[in-house]
Amino acid sequence: MIVEQLSLVDFRNYAAAELALAPGANVFVGRNGQGKTNLAEAIGYFATLGSHRVSQDAPMVRDGADAAFVRARLAHGERRVQLEAQLNRSGSNKARVNGSPVRTAELPRYAQVVLFAPEDLQIVRGDPSARRRFADQLLIQRAPRLAGVLADYDRVLKQRNALLKSARARGVRGEGLSTLEVWDDKLVALGTDVIRARLRLAAELAGPVARAYTAIAGADHRPQLQWALSVGGADPEEDDSPAEAPVADAAAIEQLFRSALAERRSAELDRGITLVGPHRDDLVLRIRDLPVKGYASHGESWSVALSLRLASAELLRAESTLGDPIVILDDVFAELDADRRARLAGIVADYEQVIVTAAVAEDVPLELRARTVRVEAGTLHEESDAPV
Repeated sequence: MIVEQLSLVDFRNYAAAELALAPGANVFVGRNGQGKTNLAEAIGYFATLGSHRVSQDAPMVRDGADAAFVRARLAHGERRVQLEAQLNRSGSNKARVNGSPVRTAELPRYAQVVLFAPEDLQIVRGDPSARRRFADQLLIQRAPRLAGVLADYDRVLKQRNALLKSARARGVRGEGLSTLEVWDDKLVALGTDVIRARLRLAAELAGPVARAYTAIAGADHRPQLQWALSVGGADPEEDDSPAEAPVADAAAIEQLFRSALAERRSAELDRGITLVGPHRDDLVLRIRDLPVKGYASHGESWSVALSLRLASAELLRAESTLGDPIVILDDVFAELDADRRARLAGIVADYEQVIVTAAVAEDVPLELRARTVRVEAGTLHEESDAPV
């Protein structure tokens, strides 16, 4: 899969922009703040329905505009598909495929993108929400229906939290909270689907992550992934002592979920929030049998973060009918030493399309500088000759 044409209107610092992209490597070069990452962000949006930099869509709409429009023509062999996303400053976003309106959640069915950026260090060093987000975005790319499951879970969670807060404010307990059981049933049903999908993902990522880490770091530090589940007794949002994850059996997880809700009911009423469920889980990453967070060096942390993205690309490549995922490396090479730069370039060079952003072209290994576009204050200038 490749992006052949990208069109932006009122997206970030682009009032309007048109860009043709080529198979193989495409490099966007320019000083910081000129709009390089905005191009990567726009392409990535079709696959993840979000930004790797902000949690809300409004910042992607150009100042003074009510909506941003991102259009892309994607190609896989002889097949072409035209995608359009309308990001509204307020209200629901809209989407089109080949000119026909579709639900926004349908877009990831047509676009697969793996984007690595310096912000990905937060996956290994940040709080659990960063790791949940990484996992869920990959889940949506592999099975777009899960976008609806995750959205429904968030909706039910908000409703349940609102009821808990109301009960706390009114001092309601016991039989006065009969409606909570209705939300419990919905939370358990949706949450069980999410937990099972995440457990399967961790198991399927294990081998690709280990291979990618060895390729990037040049050493086998035994990287491991394991979910710490609040339904199994852990509370990753409040402590660093994860419990063992149960097997991915639906009935067993559902029973654990219900038991955990019953056990924490009093604490939930006291605090007015839901304390059990996939919204409080964590993907625990280890190397050399130690947690990456708090123990890994800077270089090891980079290697783990890169490995997670490269493993994601390997999974998508292996199972996709759309060809390779588009690989985006956003301002990454400046952060790596020469050895890791060369190793990373060698791994991604054979993907159908690789998009690289860099402040300095010389930071990008020569094998990835086939085509260079200079970005200056939201304008694009193609450089005629690639280095040899």
